[in-house]
Amino acid sequence: MLFGFIGLGNMGGGLARNLIRAGKDVLAYDLSQEAIEKTLAAGTSGKAAGAVEDLADADVVFTSLPLPSHIEQVMLGPDGLLAAMKTGAAYIDVSTIDPQSARKVSNACEALSIRFLACPLGKNPAAAEKAEEPIFAGGKKETYEELKEILQIVGDPVYYMGEVEASQAFKLISNMMGMTNVAVIAEGIRLGEKAGIAPSLMAELIEETGGKSFQSALRAPWIANGDFAPRFGLDLALKDVRLGCEMANQWNKDPRLMKVALDYFKQANAAGFGGDDCNAVYKVIE
Repeated sequence: MLFGFIGLGNMGGGLARNLIRAGKDVLAYDLSQEAIEKTLAAGTSGKAAGAVEDLADADVVFTSLPLPSHIEQVMLGPDGLLAAMKTGAAYIDVSTIDPQSARKVSNACEALSIRFLACPLGKNPAAAEKAEEPIFAGGKKETYEELKEILQIVGDPVYYMGEVEASQAFKLISNMMGMTNVAVIAEGIRLGEKAGIAPSLMAELIEETGGKSFQSALRAPWIANGDFAPRFGLDLALKDVRLGCEMANQWNKDPRLMKVALDYFKQANAAGFGGDDCNAVYKVIE
């Protein structure tokens, strides 16, 4: 079985390397030669694709791309990869996109007799590298059952969420909650500073209280140490919270707290912190 993998960044690269470590034949494609070389170093069964079109004969194609527009550019339309793929092949997208875009891709796949799963991921690059990335699969149940063993090579645990809209909605909601929590933590540390409490002490003591969370344990110490290296980039956080708020608006819901967080991330982006970790939202909170 031949696998194609498009997008070898922090998340996709780890998943592609898991396939190679498992001895699967993988054609890897990315705009970054460095990302390709890092992925191929995982084993001998991986090869570089010179262009997206080289993946047309793959039995299973993965994509891990930043934006819905990137998925559409690469996969859809008369010049997209889907049109060149063979009947009965499978397409698995692990990107975080909106439910409407996922449905558009799913419909395009169905029209071409290509099996499709939307499979957004739950954690971080470290988990992706160790095949410990939670996967939230959406699509036809029979397609999920057919491809489940493949998903279990690249991540664990694997959850079946129902249709593609459910899997992408869950991921957006989860990220909105997490990123709003990051903004709250940043506000809390700033308030602590006003009270004369050092950020390092705030980060330590929060873990002994009801303010403790996954994000406080992970990112509060980074804020205290002035560590804004991009583990989950601020621009990606902005994209996910924006897509989630747009999704909520389509449902006539008003996620007011999350919209406040969205404004903070917009300010941080405008201030030039988009390439930092999402915890850089702290820099624009006074």
